[in-house]
Amino acid sequence: MTRICVYCGSRTSQQPVFSKSADQLGKEIAKQSWGLVFGGGKIGMMGRVADAALSQNGEVIGVIPSALKVKEVAHTGLTELIETPDMHTRKAKMEELSHAFVILPGGFGTLDEFFEILTWRQLGFHNKPIILVDINGYFSGLEHFIQRAVDEDYVRRSNLGLFHWVSTVEECITVLDGYFQKHTD
Repeated sequence: MTRICVYCGSRTSQQPVFSKSADQLGKEIAKQSWGLVFGGGKIGMMGRVADAALSQNGEVIGVIPSALKVKEVAHTGLTELIETPDMHTRKAKMEELSHAFVILPGGFGTLDEFFEILTWRQLGFHNKPIILVDINGYFSGLEHFIQRAVDEDYVRRSNLGLFHWVSTVEECITVLDGYFQKHTD
């Protein structure tokens, strides 16, 4: 089964557009008959994506470190919950289980996961698509930073092709569908 890893916040913004996007993405992943891999928590954006996929009878695999099992309130209604000893093992397991990566709004942890999976692709550890979903301009500051890094020659301009920048869940699904159509024929 094709599985999509979603990185997003363990908290929820007060702006409904972000929660709606998490719900929409979870449902769309399940409707495409793709599995969802996520951080294993039942709270915040994470929990919303998982619950939305589960509402459509989707496969949902959570990966959570033992230390966060209580803090992030582990989701107990999943297809599978994998417990890891630490964050490094968690991220490696999520990469191993997944065929693509989608980034929704979140905080430091979400940015950490985005940059780590992007760096792994840059180094050739994987060649899976990475899609950053810039809902409501949430990542506009990050876009400015990345452009500055390119301008200052800390990031090669060609490396901008290592990930896709979209602004809606619909665009994200289109990119994923196009990639899987191209790589399964």
